[in-house]
This record gives sequence, structure tokens and C-alpha cells, in this order.
Amino acid sequence: MPSPAVSFEVFPPKSVDASFRLWDTAQALAPLSPRFFSVTYGAGGTTRDLTHDSAHVLRRTSGLPVAAHLTCVGASKSETMEVANSFAEIGVTDIVALRGDPENGASVFTPHPDGFANSVELIEALTATGNFTLRVGAYPEPHPESVDQAQNIEWLKRKFDAGADEAITQFFFEADTFLRFRDDCAAAGITKTITPGIMPITNWKAARGFATRCGTQVPAWLDDAFETAIRDDRHDLLSTALCTEMCSTLVDEGVENLHFYTLNRPELTRSVCRALGVTAQTSLSDVA
Repeated sequence: MPSPAVSFEVFPPKSVDASFRLWDTAQALAPLSPRFFSVTYGAGGTTRDLTHDSAHVLRRTSGLPVAAHLTCVGASKSETMEVANSFAEIGVTDIVALRGDPENGASVFTPHPDGFANSVELIEALTATGNFTLRVGAYPEPHPESVDQAQNIEWLKRKFDAGADEAITQFFFEADTFLRFRDDCAAAGITKTITPGIMPITNWKAARGFATRCGTQVPAWLDDAFETAIRDDRHDLLSTALCTEMCSTLVDEGVENLHFYTLNRPELTRSVCRALGVTAQTSLSDVA
């Protein structure tokens, strides 16, 4: 089985302790020669400066590509493009362009009066600059706001038509979920790369709650498996085994890239990568 190319998502720190955790995550995962690190962006720009600073530090210290998240939430078009330009100025020319979640826990997204109405408008504006490689979100299960999966896939096609280079999916729990989605996208005429988003489960209760909020189906057998594993103090062992098996199936089915949501906790992600044959090439200090 060929080793997949990998990339990792981290989030910007909001405290000194969290800063150390981000650095430890980068130090643990950079030697695996990822395609890029992506740095998330808080709703309404709540972590705008932190995202900028974290992306800058990661880019400078790791020597690796960094993709900064950028959303449409809570900002005018000019403000959003100013943020994009500030990323380009520090050498971060990869952007993960997203609409973003509704502000303040609202159930419906309301655009800023002078802002981008959706991710397609944002992608078009970023594409027009000619400065960025653009990645976008994709949903292997229907987005909570989609009528059905056909509409979901049509929206992804619009993102690619607007200039996106690659899509990264929401996490899922079974390989077949992604494989069906990939086939449906191909049938709809989508030819660009769709990379599966992988989340090694560091905390089952938290992961399950997040899945419920974003419309990810939770198989009944998974509830039973983690209930038993937690009782027997084998949560991490089960998580690593399940994630490795799912990733192996994806690679066997021709998937070349995997994107890991690390939650700034690299241990399980590193274990899964090692099991897949993704091994350290150098140390972070060697490329700093």
C-alpha cells in the first residue's frame, strides 16, 4: 500500500499554555513532511490576529506551506480582502475559503451588509487576485442547510467553477461515506481533488456532540464500541485502530491525500500516520 500524502489542521492558541501545545503539535507533525498545515479562523474573525500570527510563526519556523482559513462572517468585503492580503504579505498564499458558521450561535447565516454573501463570492474575489491557492470545504453527508445531497454536490461544483483548487471534507466515521460521495461528485462532473478530512477521536463524547451539530451520521456500532473501550480504559487504542483501518481502506481505494483534524493534540494523528507508513523525514529544527 503506498503511503498517502498528509496535511494537518491546527487552531490558533488563546493562552500561553495553548501556544506551547500548538508548538508541540507542529514539532511532532512537521517531520512527517505534510503538504501543509492549515490554521483555523474563529467565527466573525474572533481569532483573526491569532490566525495571522500563528500562520506566520508556523510558516517561518517549519519552512512548510501554511494554509490560513478565511471566512465571510462578520466583515465587509474590503475587510475580508485586507485580511487575505495580510496573509499574502507574510508568505501565506494558501487559503481555505469558507462561508463560516453563523455568528453568536444563530441558526441561520446572515451576511454582513457589505460582506460576501457566501463562499462562492469569496472564492471568486480571491481567484481574481491571482495570488492564492484555494481550498474549500465539502460535505460527504448533506450539509445541515442543504435540501439533499444533490444540492450539496452542486454547491461544491460552484465552488470549483469559481476557482477553487481542492476541497477538504468534513470528518466522517466510515470509509464508504467518503467513497460514495467521491463517486457522486465524479458523476456530477467534478474532476478536481477532493481530500477526505480525518479526525482521530481524542474524546468520544466531544466528537459525538460535534458530529450531531454538523450533521455527521454516528453509526450505532461506534457508540457501543466506545462505551466498552472507555469502560476498559482503551479509548485511545480503539480510536487509533479504527482511524487507521478507515484510512487504509481509503488509500486502497485510490485516495492519495489525507487531511487530519488534530485539535492541537498530535499523538493519535502521529500514531495513525506511522501505521500508514508516513514516517519522519527530518526534525523541525532541521528545517527552521
